[in-house]
Amino acid sequence: MSAHPASNAAGPVTGTDRIATLDILRGFALFGILVMNIQAFSMIAAAYINPPAVSPAGAVEYAIWLVSHVFFDKKFITLFSMLFGAGIVLMTQRAEAAGSGALALHYRRMFWLLVIGLIHAYLIWYGDVLTAYALIGMIAVLMRHWSPRRLVVVAIVMLAVQQAIYALIGVGIGTLPPEEIARIADESWLATGSFALAEIEAYRGSFGEQLAMRAEQSLAMQFFGIPTEQFFYLLGVMALGMAAFKSGLMTGEWSDRAYLRLAATGLALGLPLVGLGVVLNENAGWEMTFSLYFGRMPNILAAPILALAYTALVILAARRFGPAMQALFAPVGRMAFSNYLAQSIICTLIFYGHGLGLFMEVGRVGQMLIVLAIWIAMPIWSQAWLARFRFGPAEWLWRSLVYRKAQPMLRRASVAAAG
Repeated sequence: MSAHPASNAAGPVTGTDRIATLDILRGFALFGILVMNIQAFSMIAAAYINPPAVSPAGAVEYAIWLVSHVFFDKKFITLFSMLFGAGIVLMTQRAEAAGSGALALHYRRMFWLLVIGLIHAYLIWYGDVLTAYALIGMIAVLMRHWSPRRLVVVAIVMLAVQQAIYALIGVGIGTLPPEEIARIADESWLATGSFALAEIEAYRGSFGEQLAMRAEQSLAMQFFGIPTEQFFYLLGVMALGMAAFKSGLMTGEWSDRAYLRLAATGLALGLPLVGLGVVLNENAGWEMTFSLYFGRMPNILAAPILALAYTALVILAARRFGPAMQALFAPVGRMAFSNYLAQSIICTLIFYGHGLGLFMEVGRVGQMLIVLAIWIAMPIWSQAWLARFRFGPAEWLWRSLVYRKAQPMLRRASVAAAG
């Protein structure tokens, strides 16, 4: 299947123009993202990177944490980010083929994505990634014409810079006075810390009581997290996604043997790196000066390698089990924007005080049961929606804002227009 867009018409991509493997990969990525995000929805922020902050209760809970960390943590959001990079190339290619202003269209897309991301971050969930995608996407588009080789080199450089930033911050934390390190750890590294207690109180409270805490965490994410933890990493993996798209990797153009080789190499390199990080953190007792930055470096280095391996495995599975993979993942991927936001809305209604108020009340076993329920529901509601409508609701809103007119939504309206 060609990596180039199928249609020369300027406008939103519809069913006949879509690349099936991209939809399957997007759906697959969304399934995996929830495994990690459920921890941030249901528990204090520290628990996401410091498991002893909310210690796993017994062997089963520890196994859930370990499997989540080794196979899911950072890998699926990396795959999703690679697909975002691929999407930039696809959309701009299509606009350029139609003779439209590709950059103007792209920047309108990023502007409205930024607006929606900020609404998501401040009114729904502080862990929003859309804001970062919009800001970094405004820069990533400048790489859209680069060759796959050049994009891979840029990706390697960006990921190396990210590792260097983590190392520098880690060194800086280690040079702080012991009393300052202890104060920071007591406040934000442990479940008994003052920030964690304030977080618990806020998210168990009313929607209004949550706003101040969510604003504080979102501001920290945007003004510290994006520059230090997301910018170079996401720019690098978006470049990697562009290269994967242009080379035919993401569009299913490689041979079975090439995909098997990529999968085997990625797993052989990536999994030991993640395991090394676990061993180092366990040996350090998850002490903040080590685990906050140094302890995360092996997993972050391994994530793009494993994301590529997962891509290869998914495409091989799609070749062998095509109808099943299409039914399970493609509808979810076609509504990726809507499903991402739906995960946040559903989970905050379960865990936050304006809903069921179960924040810090559900262990890892219960979290996985909720994940399983959403996994079952996503393909069902996505298929049902797409049987009637051309786009998911968030996709429709985004496209209507970008193209400055309401897009035809009902499938029968689309058929009538075509006739």
